[in-house]
Amino acid sequence: MFNSLLRAAAVLCVCSVVVCAVSVSPARCDDSAQARQLVEKAQITLGSFIDADEMDKFRTLLKSARGVFISPQVIRGAFIFGGSGGSGVFMVRDRNRGDWAGPAFYTIGEVSFGLQIGGDASEVIFLAMTDRGVTALLSSSVKLGADVGIAVGPVGAGADASTANLSVDILTFSRSKGLYGGASLEGAIVKVRESLNQAYYSKNVSPSDILVARTVSSGHAVKIRGLLLKAAGGGTK
Repeated sequence: MFNSLLRAAAVLCVCSVVVCAVSVSPARCDDSAQARQLVEKAQITLGSFIDADEMDKFRTLLKSARGVFISPQVIRGAFIFGGSGGSGVFMVRDRNRGDWAGPAFYTIGEVSFGLQIGGDASEVIFLAMTDRGVTALLSSSVKLGADVGIAVGPVGAGADASTANLSVDILTFSRSKGLYGGASLEGAIVKVRESLNQAYYSKNVSPSDILVARTVSSGHAVKIRGLLLKAAGGGTK
């Protein structure tokens, strides 16, 4: 019996080492797991937006986007920093290489921002349509509508993506309670979530390191990058 217990304990120890190295703190291990889960949830959110019948204009605009920010859950009316709700990933198109870089991790929140279609929690996607929009999101903190221009993205049969103001830096979309719509995020603050970036890439890295210099990459993100490449393509004009 005692030997059996020893063997079981040894198996548990090995599994623990595989999941998170002994040298890594429990908080770092939690951050790593959370980052991976966030990427997987973001992939599901992105896929649902791409597949929805009413998001034809979103699909059209996605092909011209310079960057895509995806938050699987944004809680309305609460400033969130460091929690799972209100966290998101940002990915940037490399027009020369013809692929997508990322993800980099962020939080989003502000007491004053609201979602047009209501609900306590919504999935939110930003399309960064200009280089200025991408650059703003590469900073450590940006206030939407103040530091960078935003507009509600066109949704539905009556919307016309061809007439959308593509000079706007960021277009916003959301889904709440199964309904797709535009997201009014004026005043929302987007901040870099350094702990998740560090845990996901196992080193201290900035969004610029991840998305521009591309000094790090993760095989875990192959699926979400592939989904973007399939739906949006690589190089743009």
